Amino acid sequence: MNRRYFLMSSVAASGAVSASALSSPNDTVRVCCVGVRGQGQSHLRAYAKMPNVEIAAICDVDESILEQRLNETEKMTKKRPAGFTDLRKVLEDKTIDAISIATPNHLHAMQAIWGCQAGKDVYVEKPCAYNIFEAKQLLAAAKKFNRMVQHGTNGRSSTAMQEAVKLIRDGVIGDVYLSRGLVFKWRDTIGRTPVSPVPPGVHYDLWLGPAPKHDFTKNRFHYNFHWFWDYGNGDLGNQGVHQIDAARWLLGVKYPTKISAMGGHFMFDDDQETPNTITASFEFDEGGKKKLLEFEVRHWISNSEGGIEDIADPMAGPAAGSRTCVGNVVYGSKGYLSTAKPGFKIFLGKEQQPGPAPTNPRGGDNWANFIQAVRSRKYSDLNAPMEEGAPSVTLIHLANISYRLGRTLYFDPATLTCKGDAEANKMFTRAYRAPFVVPEKV
Repeated sequence: MNRRYFLMSSVAASGAVSASALSSPNDTVRVCCVGVRGQGQSHLRAYAKMPNVEIAAICDVDESILEQRLNETEKMTKKRPAGFTDLRKVLEDKTIDAISIATPNHLHAMQAIWGCQAGKDVYVEKPCAYNIFEAKQLLAAAKKFNRMVQHGTNGRSSTAMQEAVKLIRDGVIGDVYLSRGLVFKWRDTIGRTPVSPVPPGVHYDLWLGPAPKHDFTKNRFHYNFHWFWDYGNGDLGNQGVHQIDAARWLLGVKYPTKISAMGGHFMFDDDQETPNTITASFEFDEGGKKKLLEFEVRHWISNSEGGIEDIADPMAGPAAGSRTCVGNVVYGSKGYLSTAKPGFKIFLGKEQQPGPAPTNPRGGDNWANFIQAVRSRKYSDLNAPMEEGAPSVTLIHLANISYRLGRTLYFDPATLTCKGDAEANKMFTRAYRAPFVVPEKV
């Protein structure tokens, strides 16, 4: 493999990578969607409906999925994108302005950094990094190469969430001291699957990327990668990243000083490695003021809290009709706010009287916000920049490290390390499988 795939910084330094202009003369943003089996379909649908945005290419390591999405996109847009199985070939195309990544977690930061080095703007799904080292490197790459890098924490573009944060900052619930993230979401057993041949058309080495090489099994591939430590981060880093990010945003904090998590894999005897039930606590001390953040994952029959409740889609397989409670509750001296529909609900005083209702309970469009920033070249236009993404995913990884080590971590926000804990600090990164290496220097 050519070193230019990994050492593109010299190209950027020479001025060959433009930080300001689109490749298209008519102001059309040309996007490549990367990883399109699951969440990547949302990326395709979002860009397909935008004016002056072209889905110029699609990249997926599974040729059958790639062909299917190329056909679907051609029907939506009346134009067939180029197809790729290797992202590095996409990055050679100077006419592509941006890449939009929805691959498994272990590929996110590496691919996003490659994109920055190649002069592309990047939309990267949550979590933006598989570990703490990668979060730091991706933030550095976004700054160094002056790229618009948007994190897939869609709530940051929600008008209702933005209003909730403003009301809290304005003191509607008083002095805020506790924020909670809840992921009570029906998750069935994944069972056990044996080693099997790699399916025809699947470029498995590209899928593995930086991860250790394992024989192929169906459970390690596609969506279930979330439940294996080599590729995913459990539900903390899957659904939970949205609620962790919102909890931190609502509380108005950045990095914790103390982290403690415990849990386990309950009920099922299957291939899953990550916990399906976990409770994590984070203590913050910013400006001499202590605040707490709590986060919970439960995977089966559960209750609702703060009016937060939803019922799974009737077509959602084993989860059909199940009740879920996924959202946030933040507490202050005058009351509390929950992200219950529509938008949020506020309860004030001992009698829990209704507080102000959202003036605009709509969600938002994180992809449209990304394209806006691609055009404006103003990093401040991004609703979910890496300055917010990196701290939120750091909380996720600290909780998982605490769980795996079975002890409380004491974190130094100044050095971004665990105090006196070499074993924990070693888990901030991983051994990378060459040549798929997240560089020490971007």
